[in-house]
Amino acid sequence: MGGSPFQYYFGFFLLLLGFKAGLGSSLRVGDAKVGCIERERQALLHFKQGVVDDYGMLSSWGNGEDKRDCCKWRGVECNNQTGHVIMLDLHGMSDFQFLGGKIGPSLAELQHLKHLNLSWNDFEGILPPQLGNLSNLQSLDLRYNADMTCGNLDWLSHLPLLTHLDLSFVNLSKAIHWPRAIKKMPALTELYLSDTQLPPIDPTVSISHINSSTSLAVLELFENDLTSSIFPWLLNFSSCLVYLDLSNNHLNGSIPDAFGNMTTLAYLHLSFNQLEGEIPRSFSINLVALDLSWNHLHGSIPDAFGNMTSLAYLHLSGNQLEGEIPKSLRDLCNLQILSLSQNNLTGLLEKDFLACSNNTLEYLYLSDNQFRGSFPYLSGFSQLRELYLEFNQLSGTLPESIGQLAQLKVLNIRSNSLQGTVSANHLFGLSKLWDLDLSFNSLTVNISLEQVPRFQAFEIKLASCKLGPHFPNWLRTQKYLSMLDISASGISNVLPNWFWNFTSKLSWLNISNNHISGTLPNLTSRLFYLGMDISSNCLEGTIPQSLFNAQWLDLSKNMFSGSISLSCGTTNQSSWGLSHLDLSNNRLSGELPKCWEQWKDLIVLNLANNNFSGKIKNSIGLSYHMQTLHLRNNSLTGALPWSLKNCRDLRLLDLGKNKLLGKIPAWIGGSLSNLIVVNLRSNEFNGSIPLNLCQLKKIHMLDLSSNNLSGTIPKCLNNLSAMAQNGSLVITYEEDLLFLMPLSYLDNTLVQWKGKELEYDKTLGLVKSIDFSNNKLIGEIPTEVADLVELVSLNLSRNYLIGPIPSMIGQLKSLDSLDLSQNRLHGGIPVSLSQIARLSVLDLSDNILSGKIPSGTQLQSFNASTYEGNPGLCGPPLLKKCPEDEKREVSFTGLSNEEYIQEDANNIWFYGNIVLGFIIGFWGVCGTLLLNSSWRYAYFQFLSMIKDWLYMTTTVNMNRIRRSLQS
Repeated sequence: MGGSPFQYYFGFFLLLLGFKAGLGSSLRVGDAKVGCIERERQALLHFKQGVVDDYGMLSSWGNGEDKRDCCKWRGVECNNQTGHVIMLDLHGMSDFQFLGGKIGPSLAELQHLKHLNLSWNDFEGILPPQLGNLSNLQSLDLRYNADMTCGNLDWLSHLPLLTHLDLSFVNLSKAIHWPRAIKKMPALTELYLSDTQLPPIDPTVSISHINSSTSLAVLELFENDLTSSIFPWLLNFSSCLVYLDLSNNHLNGSIPDAFGNMTTLAYLHLSFNQLEGEIPRSFSINLVALDLSWNHLHGSIPDAFGNMTSLAYLHLSGNQLEGEIPKSLRDLCNLQILSLSQNNLTGLLEKDFLACSNNTLEYLYLSDNQFRGSFPYLSGFSQLRELYLEFNQLSGTLPESIGQLAQLKVLNIRSNSLQGTVSANHLFGLSKLWDLDLSFNSLTVNISLEQVPRFQAFEIKLASCKLGPHFPNWLRTQKYLSMLDISASGISNVLPNWFWNFTSKLSWLNISNNHISGTLPNLTSRLFYLGMDISSNCLEGTIPQSLFNAQWLDLSKNMFSGSISLSCGTTNQSSWGLSHLDLSNNRLSGELPKCWEQWKDLIVLNLANNNFSGKIKNSIGLSYHMQTLHLRNNSLTGALPWSLKNCRDLRLLDLGKNKLLGKIPAWIGGSLSNLIVVNLRSNEFNGSIPLNLCQLKKIHMLDLSSNNLSGTIPKCLNNLSAMAQNGSLVITYEEDLLFLMPLSYLDNTLVQWKGKELEYDKTLGLVKSIDFSNNKLIGEIPTEVADLVELVSLNLSRNYLIGPIPSMIGQLKSLDSLDLSQNRLHGGIPVSLSQIARLSVLDLSDNILSGKIPSGTQLQSFNASTYEGNPGLCGPPLLKKCPEDEKREVSFTGLSNEEYIQEDANNIWFYGNIVLGFIIGFWGVCGTLLLNSSWRYAYFQFLSMIKDWLYMTTTVNMNRIRRSLQS
């Protein structure tokens, strides 16, 4: 929900201020008719001595004759009759005027003080417990003194009349018995202890029986370290509490049903915790505001919410709720804010889904769900100010009735499936609109200069809407635009001359992914204070110097040419400086700019795929915040500057395809321990691979290929622990420009993969690869490589490696690509290699390997070219048979002519004996029967008996089967 959590919480903050003002005392400074008491005057002067007053807030305090009456001092109010000081209000001013120093114990002399307000200052040190002597104190406000601490709150027990206490932002981390202190304040009605590092209540101590103050109406404890152990303590206030804020804590488990018994509770805030389970159906029906957003709640929205007819603010965003919006919500006639964003809600937004609230609803947040169907009917919601429906599945067209929402300020329907045309009729009635976002739909925006909408927007975002081919002239009527995004909108002509005057006040401009041509004018004024994205267009010419004033600048994938050395003359007027610069894929030339001192805030620098030449200046190390450095595919020369070791935040270093030379510095491994990607391929580096590279514990991709490296492969490669562990890293950089425009940069690099150069970005973290190919490496492949069990690609080809392939290489179960070709490896192919089921690319060609290729479907599935150039290899898929296979064939077919003859003779004798035996057996029986009549008679009689027995048995069994089937 684009910016909406901040907006509605800011609204709640304003609401709280109004609520506190209603409950709190009205404090005003009056003129005392009686001079102040001298003892109290001296106490105030002693207090002043410990105060740092850089802004002259206490200039009226002093010993001069005209300053004798302390009742006339700034912030002091006295009783008109007695002259005693009854109020001291020295809160910091809205124009950032504040006091510093320490609060001295001399204030304890002001025994008649009723109201003390030292909030919004910069007081430090321990809060003096002597304040507990101010027994007449009714309100104490010390909030937002960032460096103030308080070890315990026991001194509060001496303030029996205190009704209002605000210690927000005071450090109370050591006040472990704070509930006990509050118990002893019977008159307390308002307690504010937010953001105080308040320790959780000890669950081993029983506190549910404590007779705490029965008058406490307001309890604000947001942003502390409280856990669910606080819930039993809250039951003490079930009959009096009106306002309860426990947001931004560590509450977990389910929400207690006991909240339903708090009949006086009107405002309940439990957002930004870790609460889970389903939402209870027993909340008090008297609730006015309920905020359960940003927890882990699941299940459906209870129908019982419809019974809370007083409900005006309902926030359930950021959970895992599912199902449809219950129809009972249509009965909430007082609803002003409904926030259900970032859940899994489904269903249709029917015409009457909030029928009763159409005259009260002001803010509707339904983004990041799964709502489908057509755009909801909202024309009757006359008070609607903000509408967020982005990231859903709404389809159909945008109804013209949306233009009847005359109070609408924000319309955000980003990332749905809406289609059709948006004309002036849709927007003409929205005269108060300041934020319009129709991005990432299939909408055509067709507005002419004759039908310009009446609104003057601050933000217009129409990304991926159809605006072109001509530039939308109606935009020139917008005088106050701060953000404009018309990227991927089909614009294909030249930017008009009026465009640069129109955009002179922009904070963010995105016209990327169009076909805009022409040149950029020589802009002299400071433009694009925050950021600009003109990438993926057809712009040419030189880059104007003033553009480098931006904080975020992306001019990549154009046809810009010339040098950028003039950019060093730019004085960036942004207090943040240039942090993101992408000029990749252009035609820029000349040396790299020498303005690294000016670019000390750089985080992302991408100058890849240009024509830059010369050396990388040593001053590049001044940009020590850099996380991504792309200088790939230029003509850079010389050695790597040693100052790069100062860039300890570097995660990606891509210097491939240049003419860099010298040795690879050992400090890459020693100083740049956060590196995830190192790409130095296709340069002229020489010497050996430094052992320090083994210290890169986070490395996912190490490419040193196509250089002049020599020596052996380090045996310590098994120390590259990220390649031995499951999990991936996506290299991203996120920035929120002045808290207005959240931007993200997803890093990418080219990877030599399966013989091709492929660009990886979102899946870059999954590519765990080592490529040392095309160098002059010698020695054996270290067996330690087999420990990198999550390695996906290993390329050691085109070197002078000798020795066997490590026998345990089969441990690399994740290996997808293995290239060991064009070396001098000998010995057999390890049997374990056939156990890598994921292997899809294998090249062992042009070595001295011998023996049989291990059997198994994996290794036999590759082409014969995988193994060619190894004369000693045999077996499938090669046509060459192995000796043992030939012997096996011989065992069946013979190995020589003599053996064939002997085998034939044996076969003749074998088959001859069979025939002879058949003849002798046949005639031995049949001949006897023919010659002896008695034997012949007995033999045939026996056969007849056998036939009769078989017939009888078969008949009996068949009759049984028929009877069983009939029954």
